[in-house]
Amino acid sequence: MRGLVLSLTLAATLAVGAAPAAADVTLPSPKTDVDYQLGGNKALPKHVGIVVRDRTAKPSKRAYSVCYVNGFQTQPNERSFWRNKHWGLVLKKDGKAVVDSAWGEWLLDIRTPAKRKKLARIMGRWVAGCADDGYEGVEFDNLDSFTRSGGLLKARHAKNYARLLVSAAHEAGLAAAQKNRAGWDGTTVGYDFAIAEECGRWKECGRYRSHYGNHVIVVEYRKKDFRYACKKWGAKLPIVLRDLDLTPQGIHRYC
Repeated sequence: MRGLVLSLTLAATLAVGAAPAAADVTLPSPKTDVDYQLGGNKALPKHVGIVVRDRTAKPSKRAYSVCYVNGFQTQPNERSFWRNKHWGLVLKKDGKAVVDSAWGEWLLDIRTPAKRKKLARIMGRWVAGCADDGYEGVEFDNLDSFTRSGGLLKARHAKNYARLLVSAAHEAGLAAAQKNRAGWDGTTVGYDFAIAEECGRWKECGRYRSHYGNHVIVVEYRKKDFRYACKKWGAKLPIVLRDLDLTPQGIHRYC
């Protein structure tokens, strides 16, 4: 019955264009430390109560676990999946995939409602898998991919697609995290909390708090930015210093 109600709620949301309401989701507590482990798992110290891990990894049995899903771009190791099965959903210019050169990731084509729905179904299956594994939240990365598309993608495309992703998360019973894009109010499409990379470096943490209060997870990659973020926000937000490669043996520091 609960699944039927969620499905009907999702259908009604898409019909009227309103922000999807969160179902029975649990938010991560801001009163604990966080670790960001996309490069591989590592045992958590007792004071760490939140962890973010890749969707292919197992969640923590103790800490609130956030599942990482690359919602707007492709993972470099999944190119054969997209090329062989969903090549039409990859953004192209002159027949060639548009690449985020910083990470070697292809951008997904979210320009039309039909393509957004097809992509959301793929992401929805992955999100359901996260829920089945025991995750409590999900992070959809590269919300700002439209800024790297050479003008092919627009902010409105990202907003409409994000709404579908949030609905998929809520239908699976997971809280949905807005990843980056400071200043944009993701609560308008139903995001529940935020994960901000280097908001200390760019003095943006307060912009996320204006929409999500203290439900903002901060990841810094430079020691001086970490020190600033801890001094400014450490009493209110969970903040971690990591190495860029996010390796298990790399830097793990907490405020």
